[in-house]
Amino acid sequence: MVPMDHGITLGAVRGLKDIEGTIDAVTRGGADAVLTQKGIAPRVHANLNGAGYVVHLNASTAVGPESNDKRPTGTVKGAIRAGADAVSMHINVGSDYEPGQMTFLSELCETAGDYGIPVLAMAYARGANLEGDDPEHDAEYLGHAVRLAEECGADVVKTAYSGDAASFEHVCESTRLPVIIAGGSPSGDRRTLENVRGAMDAGAAGVSMGRTIFQHEDPEAMTAAVSAVVHEDADAEDALSASGL
Repeated sequence: MVPMDHGITLGAVRGLKDIEGTIDAVTRGGADAVLTQKGIAPRVHANLNGAGYVVHLNASTAVGPESNDKRPTGTVKGAIRAGADAVSMHINVGSDYEPGQMTFLSELCETAGDYGIPVLAMAYARGANLEGDDPEHDAEYLGHAVRLAEECGADVVKTAYSGDAASFEHVCESTRLPVIIAGGSPSGDRRTLENVRGAMDAGAAGVSMGRTIFQHEDPEAMTAAVSAVVHEDADAEDALSASGL
């Protein structure tokens, strides 16, 4: 999955101004689905190349008073009208905004269930209530986050990668849901693919990468490389070679 809902968070950054071209490129490259906010839907459908479409239902901005305070931006009904195959929302476990976001997630899962539409929970460990040097990538916190998503009724859960396969096994074992990893800030093609390989070896079901793909100089090739690791069990070196990177 390639999420491209960053226009609310960051503005029309590179890769999102011509979102039509980017969507066409990543879906030609092998992306199974793309994700945006509902208002972008008319720009999505003509360029999907048969891929799925997920509508994201909460957001914040990077320039607002608190980026962890994700507020609702849509409804299940609105997502269905926009042509969504699934909906998603973001929850920051460990933040001061966790209670409200947990309520929203639980209610969203109830409503989506009434319409038979799947819910992707983007469950991160983020906030002032977490301890340690790097709590956002701590496997114990991430395990708690993915389990919360399952307990609230989500169908798929996305979270951060803990950094290595050994620790990420705990995250995947903390839930029966399919676990997919976020891309985070771009860190180079080889490192990105090594992280994907590690996550898949630990039991992950796939990836949901935004900036790493849509801001790449060749989004189609980068999507193909990630797809090779996820779908063809390639290692990082073979994926780089096969995609021409």
